[in-house]
Order: sequence, then structure tokens, then C-alpha cells
Amino acid sequence: MADLPIVGGKNASLGEMFQALNPQGINVHPGFALSVDAYRQHIVQNNLLSALTELLSGLDHHNIEDLQIRAAKVRELIHDAPLPKDVEEELVRAYMLLSSGDKGLSDVAVRSSATAEDLPQASFAGQQETYLNVQGKAALIDSCKRCFASLFTDRAISYRSDVGYSDREIGISVGIQKMVRSDLATAGVMFTLDTESGSNHIVLISASYGLGETIVQGSVSPDEYYVFKPTLLEGKRPIFQRKLGSKAIKAIYGSSGKPVKIVPVPQADRERFALDDDEILTLARWGCAIETHYASKRGLMIPMDIEWAKDGRTGALFILQARPETVHSQKDHNQLVIHAIEASARKSAKILVSGRAVGDKIGGGVARVIPDLSSIDRLKPGDVLVTSKTDPDWEPYMRSAVAIVTDHGSRTCHAAIVSRELGIPALVGTEQGMKQVPDGLPVTVSCAEGDIGYVFQGSLAVTEEITEISSLRTTFTDVMINIGNPDEALRIATLPSDGVGLARMEFIIANRIKIHPLALVHYQELKDRDARSRIAAMTFGYTDKSQYFVDRLAEGIATIAAAFYPRPVILRFSDFKSNEYAHLIGGTTFEPIEENPMLGFRGAARYYDPRYQEGFALECEAVKKVRNMMGLTNVRLMIPFCRTPDEGRRVIAEMDRYGLRQGHDGLEIYGMCEIPANALLAEEFLDIFDGFSIGSNDLTQLTLGVDRDSATIASLFDERNPAVRILIEKAIEAARVKHKKIGICGQAPSDFPEFVTMLVGLGIDSISVNPDALLKVRKLVAESEETARDR
Repeated sequence: MADLPIVGGKNASLGEMFQALNPQGINVHPGFALSVDAYRQHIVQNNLLSALTELLSGLDHHNIEDLQIRAAKVRELIHDAPLPKDVEEELVRAYMLLSSGDKGLSDVAVRSSATAEDLPQASFAGQQETYLNVQGKAALIDSCKRCFASLFTDRAISYRSDVGYSDREIGISVGIQKMVRSDLATAGVMFTLDTESGSNHIVLISASYGLGETIVQGSVSPDEYYVFKPTLLEGKRPIFQRKLGSKAIKAIYGSSGKPVKIVPVPQADRERFALDDDEILTLARWGCAIETHYASKRGLMIPMDIEWAKDGRTGALFILQARPETVHSQKDHNQLVIHAIEASARKSAKILVSGRAVGDKIGGGVARVIPDLSSIDRLKPGDVLVTSKTDPDWEPYMRSAVAIVTDHGSRTCHAAIVSRELGIPALVGTEQGMKQVPDGLPVTVSCAEGDIGYVFQGSLAVTEEITEISSLRTTFTDVMINIGNPDEALRIATLPSDGVGLARMEFIIANRIKIHPLALVHYQELKDRDARSRIAAMTFGYTDKSQYFVDRLAEGIATIAAAFYPRPVILRFSDFKSNEYAHLIGGTTFEPIEENPMLGFRGAARYYDPRYQEGFALECEAVKKVRNMMGLTNVRLMIPFCRTPDEGRRVIAEMDRYGLRQGHDGLEIYGMCEIPANALLAEEFLDIFDGFSIGSNDLTQLTLGVDRDSATIASLFDERNPAVRILIEKAIEAARVKHKKIGICGQAPSDFPEFVTMLVGLGIDSISVNPDALLKVRKLVAESEETARDR
């Protein structure tokens, strides 16, 4: 890295890894670099300096037409001039040496490496050119001169001006490296953090077939894999999420030095993941090792943005490039900014299209549907850019947009990377954006609602709440979050909470799996033909259909656990009612028809009953996978709707049967306190459970005899009723006597400030609320504790 001034960031990093990390088993292909001196000799010996200075003098890089004309002339001058003779001789000599172990001349990648590139404060990513599959002396010399010239692409000149670098400050080196034949296999990008939330506990890997440029350019939707760093480094296998991309096309070799060819991917390959688990874990370990190595050099842990490829001839994985991540590493982590569309506007807003959300902001303006750069002059400052995909040539124009929407791409594509650096919202991979968003229509692009973002019709009112994290007072009472959707977990985990007080398993089953567990267990005997057909399509590739349930459920649980690690996550086993279970695919075969499902076959009663026992076994297997295989032992478990202490013992025994032993490896098992019997016999229940979580919704319903779903008597449903308060007081008092934990995860604290004050006064251990109420409740808890101390 000390050679960065003479070979640029990219080449310095490759040389650093080749020398320091190759011996550790991290594969980096050999290569060499033309230094910045070679570029400067090329300029000086061809008497180009004055001509370049004159062409660039007084340039306004915002004047796109003038920029294009001048930059093209500069590039032509540099490319058409001959390489200095001594530079050419050394280049050819080094190329012959690199080729010495091959049959004939090596095919190489020729990569630009600017001296202000791959820095923590500015990436300069994609500003200069790369040429792949270059073979032969003439093609190599031509590609090197094209790399020199690419120092003056339109986008590079514009970017330098925007980040405050002058053209005279920058030099360019050229790296020549043996090709990794990923055109015969796979390639991708890896970040050693989550690109949206900034969580540094995560390695995010994107993978697709062929050369990696299809991912970077956003022309393909790749697979995505999430790996949890802390337990990976402890020897676990914590791949906690896999997202299958469409991978419809791939880039393969063209002729030497020419653009690559784009070809379709066979359907069978599209429907399977591009990497196996061992490859995912190997890449993740390499990512962690690279991050740690550079931290030792800098004295500061900075997340890394890494390109990798797999050689189809040997099956070996290689690192192609590593640079510092430039968005979250520069962010002020003390400031929490929450953007939202006003509730009344959001309720009636029409959704035009959805896609993967990049960032957490909201942008509104007139939609400009731009198919390609030939019509880019239609994009005006303050517009929303809607297009198929972007590449570095789009960058000068992207800076004038308030939001970006692309049909293709992933969170690691060019549009995503640039929008993060610009601080504007982007939706990528919408597939239908150019068709569904009318040109010239005012729209609002929201990335503030989790993993999925939306384009809404019209200009919607937006709110912004700014909180200084350091200004929040520490509380004795834990303030936690209720969560059901794993896709929102990484974003929600950035909120200043003490963990998850309620993670709802049934939400994961309903949204991610959608199939009744017993329909998977008994798939071969299932008589419902429609259900069999749908299950077969959804579980493609699974011989054991039950394993589909376990894997999908485990990934959902693990996503939440990893997002909040090491903070506790209290996971409640499924609490569907029989009519809700029946709505799952194949569910009607296995569920009874009940007059009052709210008071019927639900909660603890199901888990040991032969009619659902096999389904509960799958739930336990998923939890065991999360805790044992992935190492996410911050997951605690909770039993809902447990009517008697004996029923609690039976469920705990059933869990033990499936390998979830209370107390083993710190496993805590809580009971829901949501039936009056739970509060009245609280001490007996707490002899069984490690703690209680008060479910104020069901407790109020069953205490007052009010159906909480009935609009007719909704006015009678009130958690503040004195009878409900008496039961809550009794449960908290019993927990104090038994020295057990007690919290609340019902709706009441989110809705009623006086309820929070009451709970704090009673000495509750934790209050868990909906994410949108967290900051309000946290401040209220602090005030209530201060008032209680004053008393």
C-alpha cells in the first residue's frame, strides 16, 4: 500500500494482497503494473501537456455537451500517440514473463488504477476503463493506451470536479493480471457490511454466472447471500439468508480486447443458486481476513468492497479487487434520521411499482423515463430518473436526479453504489419501472419502509425526524422492539433499542413459507392436487419437502437474530389460530373447523398434540439450526397461550425431545402472560419458565370478555381497565418474588403514555413496542424513571 502514489489504489491493493494474503490461502492472480511514471512519460515525450491543458482550461463539467467534445479530443490525443519505446519494451518483457508458464501468450485483464482511486473518502469506482481477455502484444499495448486515455472519460472528469480533485493531481497506472475464467463459472461482489443498514456484523455476497461486470453494471439480478461475521469466525456456518436472483444473462469472452458477449443463461441454472455453501463461507472468511489485514495497516477497521471470481477451468476462487467502502464508513453514526410519508397520504397513495430499496430516504419529482444516454438531455435537475440500468457513463447525469429507479440490478450494482454515495434513494430490480411509471408524472420514491421500496403516484408529504443518539438517556427499564418481518430487521436494528421483545414466528411462516408444515411433512399423501402443484413449484430442488420449511424458517429467524446481535431476541413459537393455519397452502386438510378459533386449538395446546406435533418438530429444528449451526445464541424462546402449568411442562419436555434443552448453552424459555390464569397462578408458571412477557391484547380480551376483533364492541376494549391492571400488578409482583424477568410486548405501551408510566412504576423489566413508537416510549420511560426516583 505504500506504493499507492506510483501505482494507484487498485494496483497497490492487489500487490498488498498478493504478498500478504496469498500465503494465507486467499487467492490473487499474479500480475504487474505500469507505474504513473509511464503515463507521465507518455504525456511528456509526446508533447501532449500543453494541448491537454488548453483543451480542459475553463471547462464547466456541468455543461455536458462541451464536456463530451473536449474529453473526446483529450482521449484521442492520448490514445493515438505512441508509447515511449522504453515503456513499451518493459511492458512486453513483463508480459512475456507473466506468460512463461502458459501455452502461448496469456490472456490478461488490463485495469486502470488512478492515484486517487479506492480511498476511504472517495471510491472513484468505475471512472476509468478495464479491458478483459486481452491477448497478444499489439492488443496489450493498445489496451494500456486506452486505459491512459480513460483518465479523461466524461464521468471521470465530472467526478473529480465534484469531489474536489483537479486533473493535474491525478495520475494513472495500469495493472496487467492473468484472467480468471469466470466466463465459464461465476463472479460477483462482496461487502464486509450490510450495504443498507451499515451493520458491520455482516458479509453480503452477490453472485451470478459469467464475468462480474453484469452485476456491477446492474444488467442482471444476482443471487445474494448474507453471512454473520461473529460466529463465522468461531467456526460456525452462519449463512442466514439466501436470495435467488433471476440471473437471466451472462457475459462471456468476446475476441481479444473486444467487448464481451452477452448470452442467455439456461433456465435450469437460473433456478439454482450460483454458489454452494462452502464457497459462500470461503468467500466470507476471505472478506473478513482482508478487512482485518487492512485494519492492521490503517489502525482503523473500515469495511471493504471486494470483487471476486471463480475460474471455470479449476473451480478455484480468486479475489480481483478490494477497496474501502465509502458510504457508511464516512457516516455520522450518532445521528438517527427517520424519513416517512405522512400517514394520511401513505394510506391512500397509489403504488406504481416496487423494487429493492437502496438507502432509507424519500425523493419526489417528475418521472423521466430515459431508455439510454441518447435522450439524457430530457433529465432536468430535481427529476426522478427511471431507466433500465446505469453504468459509469451515466454518473454525471445521475447527480442531478432526486431519486433513481432501475428495472435491473441489485444492491451491489452501479446504480445502488452511486445513489448511496450521492445520498439519494434508489429502487433497483423493479423489472417493470420503465413500463409502469408514466413519463412526466410527479412521483414519490420511498426507500424508508424496509427491504422493499415503492414508487407512489403524486407528490406526497414527507416528514423527517432527527435524533442525536447521544442525547438519549440510559434507562433501567429495557426498551425493546416487536418485529415480524425479517426483511425489515437490519434497518430496524439501527434504532436505539435493547433488543427484540417479540419476534413473531407466524409472520415468518405466513410471508416467507406460506405452506402448512404438515402439508410438507405429508406431501406424498396430500390429496389436494392444487396444493401439491403449488408446493412442488415452491420447493423446487427439495427432495425432503419438510427441509424447505426448516431452512426458510431458520433464515427468517436468523436474519432477525443477526441484525440485533448480541442483543436478545425473544422468539415466540407460532401462534396462528386454526382458521389462520387453514389459509396456508394445504392447510385445510389438517385444521379443524372451530366456532371460536381465538379460544380453540392455538398456542401451547398444539405443540404436544398429535394433530400438530410434527409441525412443532419442524419449528424446533429451525430454531436449533439457528442456535447450534449458526451460533446465534441470542435467541430466547417463548410459549404463547399456555393455559396451565402442566401444559407448560409438556411443551418444555417436547422441546427437549427435539434438542432444545432449557438452560443448555444459555437457552431461556419464557411464557406469555396473556390469560388471567397466567397472572393468578403466576408463581406456579414462573417455577417452569425463565420469565414472563405480558400480552396485553389477549389479557384484556379474556379479562373483559371482549372479542378484540369485534368492531361492534370495540369501545369496551381498554387495556387500562382496573381489572387488567390488577392482573398485571399481580404478575409483576410474582416475578419479583421469584427473581424472574418480566416484560410486556402488547400494544398498550405503544398507544398510551400513561400505561408506560404505570409499568415503570410497578418495576417491569422491559417494555417492547412497535418500531414507530420506540423513540417516543424510550423518552417516556426515562422521564417516568426520573419521576419515580424523585418520589
